[in-house]
Amino acid sequence: MTANSGRVGLDTYGLGNAGEVFWNLSSAQLYEHAIRNGEGRVCKDGPLVVLTGQHTGRSARDKFVVCDETTKDEVWWGEVNAPYQPDQFDALYERLCGYLEGKNLYVQDCFVGADPDYRLRVRVISELAWHNLFARTMFIEASDEECAVHQPEFTVITVPSFTADPDTDGTRSETFIVVNFSKRLVIIGGTTYAGETKKSIFSVMNYLMPFQGVLPMHASANIAPDGTSAIFFGLSGTGKTTLSADPARTLIGDDEHGWSDNGLFNFEGGCYAKVINLSAEQEPEIFQTTRTFGTILENVVMDAKTREIDLYDGSLTENTRGSYPITQIPNAELSGRGGHPDNVVFLTCDAFGVLPPVAKLTSAQAMYHFINGYTAKVAGTEKGVTEPTPTFSPCYGGPFLPLHPRRYAEMLGQRIERHNVAVWFINTGWTGGSYGVGERMSIHHTRAIVNAVLDGKLNEVPTTTDPVFGLEVPVECPGVPAEVLDPRNTWNDKQAYDQQARKLAQQFEDNFRKYADDVAEAVHAAGPVIAG
Repeated sequence: MTANSGRVGLDTYGLGNAGEVFWNLSSAQLYEHAIRNGEGRVCKDGPLVVLTGQHTGRSARDKFVVCDETTKDEVWWGEVNAPYQPDQFDALYERLCGYLEGKNLYVQDCFVGADPDYRLRVRVISELAWHNLFARTMFIEASDEECAVHQPEFTVITVPSFTADPDTDGTRSETFIVVNFSKRLVIIGGTTYAGETKKSIFSVMNYLMPFQGVLPMHASANIAPDGTSAIFFGLSGTGKTTLSADPARTLIGDDEHGWSDNGLFNFEGGCYAKVINLSAEQEPEIFQTTRTFGTILENVVMDAKTREIDLYDGSLTENTRGSYPITQIPNAELSGRGGHPDNVVFLTCDAFGVLPPVAKLTSAQAMYHFINGYTAKVAGTEKGVTEPTPTFSPCYGGPFLPLHPRRYAEMLGQRIERHNVAVWFINTGWTGGSYGVGERMSIHHTRAIVNAVLDGKLNEVPTTTDPVFGLEVPVECPGVPAEVLDPRNTWNDKQAYDQQARKLAQQFEDNFRKYADDVAEAVHAAGPVIAG
């Protein structure tokens, strides 16, 4: 199928000399093309299994933002947002267009943002059929009628086989992800990892939404049977996906949301979950998607003869992924929308074992910890990590923030106060000592805490103030022994606890110092109490 008169043709992008162009193919058609092109294979239960080559994750150092009149005074320039000159972009783009002459392309028109008041019309042009299937799966599908009149507001062009020349193009390697806000265009080359498409558009939403009064969030969200909703922030390994996927609650989405005057809304129409070591017992709903037609499995090992997959085999990468439509989750909210939240949860995996399993935050504390975005890596998770290592990612999504973290934190603080939202800090990490000495927080205790928070059972419970972190810690929680709530009580060596708590508190402050000049003093003062 080629472009019809109701669509903006590829000549608009300088791609008028491309080969055959396949517009808005269905998932089944894209399966067929991917298999015919040798891009992937079908496992025995239905998913399409693909390999992403040397790039099995995002290439964070290869991302750039064009610095021009539109962006120069708005973007938070630095390591996350490396500036790229307009003339460099034009030269690289011209070479990309020339490279695509005569080559077949796939085009998918879709939306980002479940709230019609704020949704973004997106077009994805890809060299690979399975990348078009990924876009169709992860973003919000457009109807045939909507496709016929689709006028894209942002376009992603992804061409893995085209590489940059660092000496000529000013890139750091042959791989590039360049966002041009003036031209409403993202170009991606030198990487087959499909997550670059998803996250580049998330970065776009993180730039555009605040100007429309919407807080973009790297968070999951769900709804209780009584209609009350909750937001879960947390970095990888904190339990965000697991704890938000509660059979007793309806899932709005697992990763990217906006918070507008209308309430919460999912940016996406699909989920992109890690599937390494996934089990039917621990996460039955997500596990089932790895047995379903319409799912894309990235870098999952499959037996060449039987076509059986092995989710426990991380020989290709520990970052094995499954991309599937949210409709595959039985208790998903298919509108992608919910009301204003009653609760916001910050999840952290504290491998040092000094943070309480639950604490209630003031608005200022919420902004402080939101900007810090703390969790910890444990030994063995990455090469060279031999002891617990603190990790800080502003707003729990630092790599995707085009604007200064202060902007997002201020919007969060305003919404917390305006809607009288309770904010909670929940530690899913270690208790009784640091990693190697203590033990991981019981999942049963964590679930009991989350349930108590969301059911409002901790709202009126008396609290004690943590002397180091200044957090208000409930003295009791249904289903959790009282001694577990005070982390110091769980350590045999109280002096070792005090020393480790002061050390982590100092690391909090050291990290926050880079933002201190840009935030209100009340927010900085909401951090830990540093002795001396």
